Amino acid sequence: MEQLTVPPHSHHKTLLYSELVTELENLRADIAILGMPFGAAYGPRSFTNDQTRTPQVLRDISDRIVRHPDHYDFDIDGPLLQGRKDIRFVDCGDVLPDLSKPGDHYRRATLAVRQILKGGGLPIVLGGDHGITTPILRAYDELAAPVTLVHVDAHLDWREEVNGVREGLSSPIRRASEMEHVDQIFQIGLRAQGSARPADYEAAKAYGAHVVSAYELHETGMQAILDRIPDGGNYYLSIDADGIDPSIMPAVDGPAPGGVTYVQARQLIQGLVKKGRVVGMDIVEIQPSKDTGSKLTCVTAGRFIVNLIGASIRAGYFDKR
Repeated sequence: MEQLTVPPHSHHKTLLYSELVTELENLRADIAILGMPFGAAYGPRSFTNDQTRTPQVLRDISDRIVRHPDHYDFDIDGPLLQGRKDIRFVDCGDVLPDLSKPGDHYRRATLAVRQILKGGGLPIVLGGDHGITTPILRAYDELAAPVTLVHVDAHLDWREEVNGVREGLSSPIRRASEMEHVDQIFQIGLRAQGSARPADYEAAKAYGAHVVSAYELHETGMQAILDRIPDGGNYYLSIDADGIDPSIMPAVDGPAPGGVTYVQARQLIQGLVKKGRVVGMDIVEIQPSKDTGSKLTCVTAGRFIVNLIGASIRAGYFDKR
């Protein structure tokens, strides 16, 4: 099988002290980290941007996110892996572009996630910009279909194209709506302005996307939103950092006040775990150069990952029969 990923390159070689595995053929793992630093650029200045550094930065602050994997964590009522010695937690490295084959990293990202799913793993993908969600979601066409997409974002992300690019950061939810294995779409935390035109909003509504503004969320509460999501589904959760309130995730390109709080996001993650099965998650659109001092944005992203890991283990996702 071709080499789909490359190892991380500095300081912490993996996220949260996980095992490094970059040979994905016949991979057997329960939880798998995958770095996807590069999306589909809209112009020459976008090929290498600040967001491409995020997967490595998240790894490098592992000890800020979780001081020690065996310490008690109040977010998940136990240590990171809940004291389970049988849980295999791996970091599969990064999918990087090949400059001789433009766009081929999307194909390899899809193949990498398919290998993780085939081996029974829960993929947790570190972006990069939001364009990376498109190739990741394609991998779910066989082993986890149908998928309910739950999208946390300040922006709608239904653009048909930008500068002729159809799979960039402004289009992942429209592309998801075109995938036969994606069923219902819930979009939570929308506010202010993004790249969406009125026609994009109408296209989302015509599809049947459940569009929940940040203000509706705050008025009704996260439990009310969770109650709208069908039970017993396969849920893919895509978190754009700008969907979270900038008081806790300030290092984004377009911060807007009034976003999803940490408590609400934690409730969403753990609520989805209990409703059915979370089959994957990505976190995108962090700009590390703006995350000065305490690295709060990256720490918050890491805490979302901790909540998913701990809750999924406690829910029995990886119990061996």
